[in-house]
Amino acid sequence: MRPRRLRTRGAVAALAGTLLALSVGQTAVAARATAADPAPRTAATVSAAQDQAARAIARSLTDSTWRARVQRAALTSDEVPVTALAAREAGPLKATLAAADRRITAAKGLDATAGSLLRLRLGADAMRAALRSGTTPWVAAATSDDDTRTLVAYDSRGRSHTLDAHDTPARPVYIVDIDGSAALAAGLDVLSDRLNRYGLRSTAPDAQPRVGHAAGARTAGGGFWTSRITAVELSDDEEPWAKGDAEIYTLVTGFGQDGAVRVDPVDMPYLDNDGTVYRPNQILVNWSNYKYDLADAVMMEEDGSTNYRDLAKAIATVLLTITDQGSYIPLVNAVLDAIPDDWWTDDPDYVDSWYTLARSDTGTRYGARGNGWMTVEPYFVQEL
Repeated sequence: MRPRRLRTRGAVAALAGTLLALSVGQTAVAARATAADPAPRTAATVSAAQDQAARAIARSLTDSTWRARVQRAALTSDEVPVTALAAREAGPLKATLAAADRRITAAKGLDATAGSLLRLRLGADAMRAALRSGTTPWVAAATSDDDTRTLVAYDSRGRSHTLDAHDTPARPVYIVDIDGSAALAAGLDVLSDRLNRYGLRSTAPDAQPRVGHAAGARTAGGGFWTSRITAVELSDDEEPWAKGDAEIYTLVTGFGQDGAVRVDPVDMPYLDNDGTVYRPNQILVNWSNYKYDLADAVMMEEDGSTNYRDLAKAIATVLLTITDQGSYIPLVNAVLDAIPDDWWTDDPDYVDSWYTLARSDTGTRYGARGNGWMTVEPYFVQEL
């Protein structure tokens, strides 16, 4: 199950006040971000592409040889790269899936290097026996709406069937979804690259931590201080059976050594399920990148509706107007204000936030909206 997420922007704004100072010198840079071409509405495009793929796959299951091949793959793998599987087949299916993949990639602001994102999986483990017995599965597109009550599945004759989203059906159902891990990894690279282009410093999540030059961040022995997560848990909530694991990432924000705002994305690929305590020993903040011994963290979820180019543009437009006033200014509200409105009213991607994490923090910190907690500790990284 995925983490419970907030539904109204107003509730977040009430969590804490944020002091924002406008900088005339940075307005032109922010305007460059605003001038970027808008992308199509991501959630609707991704949903339509998945639905089209689900219809095509359902019809293709009339071929007994192909049906058996998909069945074997679904029973032996949690996620089947269905576009690649279909590439060896004759007929229109491979072209339909390849086209759906391209639309999803473009809608999410990714390029071709992200590869095929479409995945097929069995809706629930309880369906395995019926699938093995030879029952022809129906096929449905994954939902990104936590509150959905029904979803539509297609049979091999192209007919639609309405299923209860919270009552797992006896008939096996294949779910067409996207590879959230691959989408997030590619997306965070795009996000970091775009933020750097707009003038916000950002370190790619797969980059090695860099030793900074600030007094107090780097020591005489050669190395730097970080804050690492020793344990983390997100709250649980009842959700549709057709939803897969969450894909969580955190945007760490603060003021860089040059006094300008920076945003560092942190991928958290292990945080699949809520109600589970994870102990990753993951570095969250590299203090050598920051001027102050304080930073903020905004935890987000990749659920198919994220366009990373749009996210970078929105964040840059807001954060580039904030200047260093000689003391730390919390940046959580600024990041939340930058999130496009439809991410809140349709299917929000915001999970929780942590204001003013300190370099000296040791122990458990609860998120501002009460959706999660994490235990942090100072951790020294020795220079090689």
